[in-house]
Amino acid sequence: MEEENTTIIMTSLSTLSPSHLTSLTHTILSLSHHHRRRLASVLSSPTLFSLTLRHLLSLSLPQKTLLIATHLLSLLHPLLLHRNHHSLPSSAAAMKLRDLDAVVLLLFLCETHQLDPDALEASADNWREILGAMCSDTMLNSISGLWTCDAGILMPYIETLVRCKRFVDIMGGYHHRRLRGEKEGYEIPAARAAVVALRAVEVLNAAGEVECVICKEEMREGRDVCEMPCQHLFHWKCILPWLSKRNTCPFCRFQLPTDDVFSEIQRLWDILVKTSELHVA
Repeated sequence: MEEENTTIIMTSLSTLSPSHLTSLTHTILSLSHHHRRRLASVLSSPTLFSLTLRHLLSLSLPQKTLLIATHLLSLLHPLLLHRNHHSLPSSAAAMKLRDLDAVVLLLFLCETHQLDPDALEASADNWREILGAMCSDTMLNSISGLWTCDAGILMPYIETLVRCKRFVDIMGGYHHRRLRGEKEGYEIPAARAAVVALRAVEVLNAAGEVECVICKEEMREGRDVCEMPCQHLFHWKCILPWLSKRNTCPFCRFQLPTDDVFSEIQRLWDILVKTSELHVA
């Protein structure tokens, strides 16, 4: 599964134009620097490290899953936005600074355990020094090749995406269904930001009997109606109640962004899968 996810991301990246790939690389570099600065700040301050670790240890496994899922969503958005897809950032992608510190520390703890399982056998009082030394070594080893090519920036990004996706696939699906009482056919509302961003267009030609598929009534010429990103038209009075319950176009099932973290990850991942399948075909 991990190899399959890597292939999907790599294939999707290969379809980007040079300008989009350069723009994405700059965005990822900026994100990487921001996350490194937060990790360095946590490890360099005894007080901040103590508070962050305490916050992390206070979280249940489902809460940690949600934390990593939110982080994964924030990493997926740049990849999709640079594909010119309708993947408007939703509130689910925003993280509080305390949660960002917790998730970068959690991911680094997992990386440390993977590289050296015995490193964290010491008392938690010594973790900051141990992690600080490992963080310095990691940064020094990665700097040498960072500026030579896009791969030096993209590969750590891809590896993080794959690790987070694997964890969310294992833990997130069960957690989501259990907490939300999800049933087959369960639908979620569109993100408020996505609904607000919908265009109002004027019906110019009613001769073709343009019909709103929700109410089955004709759209009058000269009236403003809602245009979905898929270019299908609906009465505002019809589409707004619809999108308050589900995030799909009533005509073609095009999906708008949602404010639900797990559902939004699945929506964005489906776009990547379709892109990779089209490229292979």
